[in-house]
Amino acid sequence: QVQLVESGGGLVQAGGSLRLTCAVSGRTFSRYDMGWFRQAPGKEREFVAGINWSGGTTYYADSVKGRFTISRDNTKNTVYLQMNSLKPEDTAVYYCNAVKVVTSTTPLFASWGQGTQVTVSS
Repeated sequence: QVQLVESGGGLVQAGGSLRLTCAVSGRTFSRYDMGWFRQAPGKEREFVAGINWSGGTTYYADSVKGRFTISRDNTKNTVYLQMNSLKPEDTAVYYCNAVKVVTSTTPLFASWGQGTQVTVSS
């Protein structure tokens, strides 16, 4: 069974930066394209960024393009999300999951981790 453990969230002022980490176990990590998703209060979970199995291709939601960078380390079974120039509207719980292909906004695994809270103050 896959396990997804997100960390690195926190409280930051607008314009600040955070780096999120997702550790994956229970699957052959390097076989999967991976993605980051987020859910703000009262809203549905939405796709943020995706990365293919090798790390050579990335894909971003328009709302974060140019500010966020997704990366991965297959030797550590870990995917990262570097978030710069944060805005109050980025406030949400952030989750990782596999995706079928890097441009897919649909999560692949039925189970989710606990997520990590990101709060951006104005």
